Amino acid sequence: RMSIQDCREFALAHPVCSFATMDGNQPRVRTLLLWRANDDGFIFETQNPKQVYRQMKENPKVEVCFFNNEAELEKAKTLRVTGEVEFLDDADLKKQLMEEWAFLEPAEAVTELFRIRTGEAFFWTMADSLKEQEIARVKF
Repeated sequence: RMSIQDCREFALAHPVCSFATMDGNQPRVRTLLLWRANDDGFIFETQNPKQVYRQMKENPKVEVCFFNNEAELEKAKTLRVTGEVEFLDDADLKKQLMEEWAFLEPAEAVTELFRIRTGEAFFWTMADSLKEQEIARVKF
């Protein structure tokens, strides 16, 4: 039986993900890097001048897809996480981010932390093709 911890571990092992927002009625997808996944949710960062920030402010509903990057289709696995983002105004957390990801320092003044704290997640493999509706979901 799948747990939210299984989802967190997979996401942390494969932190480069496809991140989808809505821009009016147009979906927008880009690659993001997951920072943390724990009891506080799936935590990311962005900069507030970016379109993705504006899109999340206008509509906090998002979906993220983590992929194990397997070229052999039998081993390929994705994790889809759906939920709403919450922006975090937490100076200590932002300080930790800047210490861990020093490359962000030039953008510190415009960097925003956000998380998906609640939602649902599920794994998908080629064996699940045409069975998506039957796949067990974990609510978190």
